[in-house]
Amino acid sequence: MKKSLGLYVHIPFCVRKCFYCDFCSFPDSDGERIRAYTDELCRRIADRAGECGEYNVDTVYFGGGTPTLLPVGLIERLMQTIRDNYDISDDPEISAECNPATADKEYLKKIRDMGINRLSMGLQSIHKNELDALGRIHSFSDLVDTFSAARLAGFSNISIDLMYGIPEQTVESFRDSLRTVAKLGAEHISAYGLKIERGTPFYKMRNSLVLPDEDSEYEMYLSMSDILAEYGYEKYEISNFSRKGFESRHNLRYWMGGEYLGFGVAAHSYFGGERFGNSRDIAAFIDGKNIECERYAINETESDNEYIMLSLRLSAGIDLEDLERRMGKSFFEYYPKARELVKQEYMRLKDGRIVFTDKGFFVSNAILSDMLEFDR
Repeated sequence: MKKSLGLYVHIPFCVRKCFYCDFCSFPDSDGERIRAYTDELCRRIADRAGECGEYNVDTVYFGGGTPTLLPVGLIERLMQTIRDNYDISDDPEISAECNPATADKEYLKKIRDMGINRLSMGLQSIHKNELDALGRIHSFSDLVDTFSAARLAGFSNISIDLMYGIPEQTVESFRDSLRTVAKLGAEHISAYGLKIERGTPFYKMRNSLVLPDEDSEYEMYLSMSDILAEYGYEKYEISNFSRKGFESRHNLRYWMGGEYLGFGVAAHSYFGGERFGNSRDIAAFIDGKNIECERYAINETESDNEYIMLSLRLSAGIDLEDLERRMGKSFFEYYPKARELVKQEYMRLKDGRIVFTDKGFFVSNAILSDMLEFDR
């Protein structure tokens, strides 16, 4: 059997940078540069295929930026390049991120017909004041219109992103966003906590931003599981919920240690036992230069740490027998503090697995930072 492989294709163009965004994206409508970037993407996608003869591609993800800013013809070129050069599975998940203000029914119908079968829509909030505070270019009404257009275009797998801990947000306004989005009936909902990252407008404004306090953020986080469960969504990862059978296969690949190749500026890969990534230098990329900025092999300690960290992001947690076979010691020998975390209800034992509770998920970064000491 061939091994499984995912492809990530980075489209770094957007209408306008949101105030919180530290992703590699460029406000750009220059058709010539966008075409040149796509030309180079196609070349590099084709060039890499020779290493992938033993692989079957079952997930493709167009991320951004805003992939739906690309003219349909350029999306079609990318899709055709992938199909011409890689062995695609019979039932692939092919996703594209979509800003609600950038795609209409005709556009969505065309990309659906060319094989894209999953949309990920960035909403963040249903409230105008919160969207304005984030610097979003769309309204909730835009999302509803685009969602309806996507259904008419044939999309039966749609994800919607929300954020919590954002300026002007309250516990009740976030709960309102959760309930309203759940009623739309998307197959998948993600909800991420705001992080103030260096280099963003929010970072410059960090001392003047009025943000929910930590107790309010905790209440927001707990609300996600309770409210979304009422509407039939199951939490399968720290910030991700889906109806049964609609978990993001692309995301699960990352969290379960699967191999993937990333193409484009700032794209990262895990392939052949190595992790490697590209810089954000779009001019060098378009010129055909090597923009790889890091590459390293995963040693045994790093592999074990990644296995623990990524497994604990999932609601299924870690299979304790599997971990002991892998590491030659029990989880509680590896991390004795876990016994106290279980007593304090940050973690729990369930069917031979160790998992975070919602209380533990909320502070999981701190727990994992203590747990995954590379010199252990």
